[in-house]
Amino acid sequence: MKTTRLLPFLLATAVLAVAGLPAASADEVETSTIKFSNPSQPGTLKLSVTNGDIDIRGTDAAEISIRTSVKQHQERRKDGMRVLSSSSSYTLVEKDNVVTLNYGSGGWHGASGDFTIEVPRTTKIVVTNAMGGDVKVHEIGGDIEIKSLNGEVKLDDISGGALVETMNGEIHVTMKALAADKPLSFTSMNGEVRLRVPADAKANVRLRSQNGAILTDFDEKELVTTTASLRKRDGGRNSGPTSEMNAEISAAVRDAVRVGVEATREAARAAREAMREAREEMGNDDDGDIAIPVPPMPPLPPMTGGKIVTGTLNGGGPEILVSTMNGDVTLQKAN
Repeated sequence: MKTTRLLPFLLATAVLAVAGLPAASADEVETSTIKFSNPSQPGTLKLSVTNGDIDIRGTDAAEISIRTSVKQHQERRKDGMRVLSSSSSYTLVEKDNVVTLNYGSGGWHGASGDFTIEVPRTTKIVVTNAMGGDVKVHEIGGDIEIKSLNGEVKLDDISGGALVETMNGEIHVTMKALAADKPLSFTSMNGEVRLRVPADAKANVRLRSQNGAILTDFDEKELVTTTASLRKRDGGRNSGPTSEMNAEISAAVRDAVRVGVEATREAARAAREAMREAREEMGNDDDGDIAIPVPPMPPLPPMTGGKIVTGTLNGGGPEILVSTMNGDVTLQKAN
């Protein structure tokens, strides 16, 4: 089943109407590196990016490498002048084995910033992508947490725990292995969610879609399931869609559109307020020189109704939760 196009169109329109973000410029790409203070222990990378694509890959190196056309914020320039604020730079700091990268794009009128990052494979990854951009993570054994308002999330060759939430975008995940004590949770309000796991993986699964199919290529002996629908009729037997059920689905889609638009407006309001406070604090009326902090991500609205499939895969194991309001949910064997 193809994902319905109405919701992403409306959400994208709302984002562009509020943000008015131009495309990123093709500036010269530079590379920065930073080390963990305790490289003998797994570190954490935290990224907060207002708008832009993020590509993270695990390597055997002991340090973090960042490639981007965005300039890194400098405390002091070569001519000796201290930099109090910058509208087009990112900050990169390390403390207590946690590396934090923050890029606010200088306001909603600023350009987006794309980042290609290499980290040690055991690094824990925490990403907040506030307004838009795709997030890709490859070959990571540490835990992953991603929250995005608008963009596709792709995880490949992952073996740790994961929590992924996106308001508007598809989620594609390929697990290298399932850790016994590491749950997995993937939620999109609008977009298909596709999860690939090893054929011999053991898990307890809960798959949910409000307006889409739930699919698998595991046979009934490997994946033992129970299915519950939005409504039951005819003495408990699942019936086909009725006008009342279709009306409920349409209402749920409208609610998601409203929530997405309100979340976008609230994020924009928070950024404007932060910019106003920064101007007042620094006594600067030119907002082009103010670097705005990344606005907080609004929580996903609760999901009600739809089709729910629960069961055990190869006898059961760690918890896997996959849900989308508008799109297909697929659990399949990794190649």
